[in-house]
Amino acid sequence: MNSYEQVTPAVELQVRIARFQESLRQDGVDGALIVQKTDLFYFGATAQQGWLYVPAAGDPILMIFKEFERAKAESALPDIVSLAGSKNIPDIIRERGYQLPARLGMELDVVPVNLYRQYESIFRDSTIVDVSTAIRLIRAVKSPYEIGLVRQAAAGSDAVSGKVPELLRVGKTEIELAGELEAYARSLGHQGIVRMRLWGSELFYGHLMAGPSAAVPSYLASPTGGAGVSPLIGQGPGFRKIQRNEPVLFDYVFALNGYISDHARIFAIGALPDELVRAHAAMLEIQEEVKRLAVPGAITGEIYDRMVASAERKGYGEWFMGVGERRIRFTGHGVGLELDEFPFLAKGQQLPLAEGMIIALEPKVILPGKGVVGIENTHLVTASGLEPLTKMLDDIVILAG
Repeated sequence: MNSYEQVTPAVELQVRIARFQESLRQDGVDGALIVQKTDLFYFGATAQQGWLYVPAAGDPILMIFKEFERAKAESALPDIVSLAGSKNIPDIIRERGYQLPARLGMELDVVPVNLYRQYESIFRDSTIVDVSTAIRLIRAVKSPYEIGLVRQAAAGSDAVSGKVPELLRVGKTEIELAGELEAYARSLGHQGIVRMRLWGSELFYGHLMAGPSAAVPSYLASPTGGAGVSPLIGQGPGFRKIQRNEPVLFDYVFALNGYISDHARIFAIGALPDELVRAHAAMLEIQEEVKRLAVPGAITGEIYDRMVASAERKGYGEWFMGVGERRIRFTGHGVGLELDEFPFLAKGQQLPLAEGMIIALEPKVILPGKGVVGIENTHLVTASGLEPLTKMLDDIVILAG
């Protein structure tokens, strides 16, 4: 199936835009200009270069610079126009019978300063306000259509992790094994690009590291880092050879038709030390606790606090989700079109969970010099708690060798 056939249904776009327009009206915003690619795809069903103007009431206008014909094939929006440049946006808005907005919403969490100044000059009589949080809250609750796509991605996660035992060998480098698994993922339709919203964050498939290299910290907003293949990359698999009796962390994203599943499993060639086995079992217990706690209305920061307290009671507080003062302060994150969506199970966060949210829950223990154990599964928030969408068994997979 090519991208021209993967058209988001018109009714799906209508519901998303209606929810956004209601938010704009509640916040006193007259219209919003969407420029970030993921948001453009969410509301407009295309990632071609352009702009989507969403008035607080009325039909949206999708303006495409490149590539117009492809955007028309991909998007079910009724009003799509070819536009030579951003300076012409106000003219298009007026031609459609709209007044220029007194308060114009934009995604100020991601719009670069120079681009912001450009739009200030184009909309010189408008006050530009931030609508990024409103957009992210809307995107946090998935429709049945989106949940179906995440389920397909989760099946891809299971398939790729199920391939690890076939390829894992003593003496094979982390990067060699990663390349083999990534090629297999591509053969299943993995899109290759893993989108993240946080500035300066990027990920290539995920993290595959063995033994002590898995516990090497990095800049990434993740409990694991890895040496990577160069200081510029500074994360993920490196050139270290995999050994017997050490944990091999397979923490990969499967991205299919835009939607993401995040998934981690632990493998080993030969038995692991009891210390690591016990730590892994403790993380599985924490996961089970959260699956019952994370019902609609539960507060994200309170779930985080419960997880941290549980890890401390079990004796892993010092190594839970990282080591040292700069360890990450979250234990789960939303996934969808991006890897870092709302909600976050994070320190101080006060967002109530809602049915239809999708969370990658990832309790992990990082033991410097020894490795990483723990689990990550993509879950759907339901009325009774979390439903795991990834199905592979959570136990450490021990291979003979």
